[in-house]
Amino acid sequence: MRPTIASLPGSKIREVANAGLGRSDVLPFWFGESDEVTPEAVRQAAAESLARGETFYSHNLGLAELREALRTYTAGLHGDPGPDRIAVTSSGVTALMTAMQMLVDGGDEVVVVTPVWPNLPSQPAILGASVTRVPLAPDAQGAWRLDLDRLLAAVTPGTRVLLLNAPNNPTGWSLSRAEQQAILAHCRRTGTWIVADEVYDRIWFEPGERAAPSFLDIASPDDRLVVVHSFSKSFLMTGWRLGWLVLPRGHLDAVGVLIEFNSSCAPVFVQRGGLAALAMADEFVPQLVARLQAGRDALCPALAALPGVRSATPKGGMYAFFQAPGAGDSLAFAKHLVSDHGLGLAPGVAFGAEGEGWLRWCFASRDTQRLVEGVARLRRALGL
Repeated sequence: MRPTIASLPGSKIREVANAGLGRSDVLPFWFGESDEVTPEAVRQAAAESLARGETFYSHNLGLAELREALRTYTAGLHGDPGPDRIAVTSSGVTALMTAMQMLVDGGDEVVVVTPVWPNLPSQPAILGASVTRVPLAPDAQGAWRLDLDRLLAAVTPGTRVLLLNAPNNPTGWSLSRAEQQAILAHCRRTGTWIVADEVYDRIWFEPGERAAPSFLDIASPDDRLVVVHSFSKSFLMTGWRLGWLVLPRGHLDAVGVLIEFNSSCAPVFVQRGGLAALAMADEFVPQLVARLQAGRDALCPALAALPGVRSATPKGGMYAFFQAPGAGDSLAFAKHLVSDHGLGLAPGVAFGAEGEGWLRWCFASRDTQRLVEGVARLRRALGL
């Protein structure tokens, strides 16, 4: 086994969850998914596809009608990407890995903004790249900020890829339009590719805005930009494993070859579910975002009111990321919360050393009373 693979750490979120799975007394907020099932129309479309016998291979890049629907969906949010720029993948994480395989060789330098979902920096490391972490920093209220000058200084002509996740998992941090413009201009000068994980772009709570700022809003079709998306969060389809890439012009055929070598194609019945999701997006997604905002607004002020807790209200995503007394070893503290208080949270260290001492709470719960009860359990754990 390659030493890089042998040394890959296991998921610390799973380590916490494994201690509480199967316990009916635990309130689980550790994973990044809603407690709602996939919409009925999506499940029905997949069931009908299976009933028709659509169990064979499809095009490597996805069904033509799904790719066209994704183009229309993207156009409604960020402008028409144009033809031949969208590839369908078997999950958002597969889309990320496909982008890495397309761009990164052993010894290349990749810069990533952290703390972040651990799969992102691990993927280029698996491919033999050198990964440089540029940390966000929390302000006094617990909102995480980017030191833009520090990031731009880290991205040099020797940097192959800049990897960004915004809105960010776990911190809720997002890029401003001015920051995106500065980053894109800088990467044009250095020749650096931007891989933007924008899977939370629709889970955005700013009034009057349908989506978070996207690099697609400002980039040209020939910029060195790959944008990664997923059906998981905005359509409640975490278990379906369906994602997509928006690529520069001229790269689609090569990505189709990579998909062939990785998964051949996404299952047809899953893609039919994706089509049904997109058909109901204008109605469904705003309703989902409203429910998520209700969860956020029930949880975040209650956390911030606890003595010694540092927590800000995020503009996007589905997580509260907070610092609590006694959570200096966040993994041990998260395990203690499960075993002694029936509260399941993700340890901040799971997202890198920058997150140590913090905890992530997924507020994607339809029943806000569960969140309120969770805060009561945390209060007891803190001895308040």
